[in-house]
Amino acid sequence: MKIAIGSDHAGFPLKQQIVPLVRSLGHEVVDFGTHSTDPVDYPDYAEKVGLSVARGETDRGILFCGSGIGASVAANKIPGVRAGNCADYYSAHQGVEHDAMNVLVLGGRIVGQALAEDMVRAYLAARYTGEERHAKRLAKVEAIEARAAEMLARR
Repeated sequence: MKIAIGSDHAGFPLKQQIVPLVRSLGHEVVDFGTHSTDPVDYPDYAEKVGLSVARGETDRGILFCGSGIGASVAANKIPGVRAGNCADYYSAHQGVEHDAMNVLVLGGRIVGQALAEDMVRAYLAARYTGEERHAKRLAKVEAIEARAAEMLARR
């Protein structure tokens, strides 16, 4: 798979630890930055990763910020992005299997390297099941997104 990766300054150290793992698992990495611990704004990188996934330029994304919350909020503003801020192994794969999560968000100040590596492995190995109950729920999420876009277009 082609994986979009991005971080702010707080997530940069964890991103640097995870990128080699993603490559070692046979995935292509598209690194949208940042490339240092100099202060930057997480929405800029969440947007780059989210748009890449939403446009189909990359298959999935991984974002890193201090807590994971800001990047998750920002990425989820992009239609078609289903970003999940995860801090445990189960959520990292279950989010894909049940909810078609396409962007994993990790808090660089929350999650240690070993757990992050386990979660990334689980996330990248997981596949959306498409089971009827999950498909029904995903359709409802997509309908919310469509109604909101329609409402905002009428403003």
